[in-house]
Amino acid sequence: MEAVGFVELLAAPAGKRHWSDEAKGRIVAETLVAGVSVNEVARRHSLKANHLSAWRTLARQGKLVVPEIAGAEFGAPSALPEPSETPVTTPIDLIIGPVMLRLDPATSAARIAELVLALQART
Repeated sequence: MEAVGFVELLAAPAGKRHWSDEAKGRIVAETLVAGVSVNEVARRHSLKANHLSAWRTLARQGKLVVPEIAGAEFGAPSALPEPSETPVTTPIDLIIGPVMLRLDPATSAARIAELVLALQART
């Protein structure tokens, strides 16, 4: 038998990539520059746009730190909104699966996060 050709195999990265919170924050900050789209930034970093959108949601919720970068418009409509300073006066309802907790409006964000994690672990 004689050789008829050459085949080159390129190895692709195996498994999922894990991004540090710092890297996620820098990438989200790039989406805040005027004229830059989420899709454009996602392509530049070989990400899916929906993953980047999820990171933007985390930043909007205060769960991801976004550094300031040149050209970013933090006050623009497409930028992440500032958290409201208006005090909450209605009870906070946590509903996870079959469990519902009604919390006092003065409950701290840290305590709410603890309760959410505890409820998620039980369901």
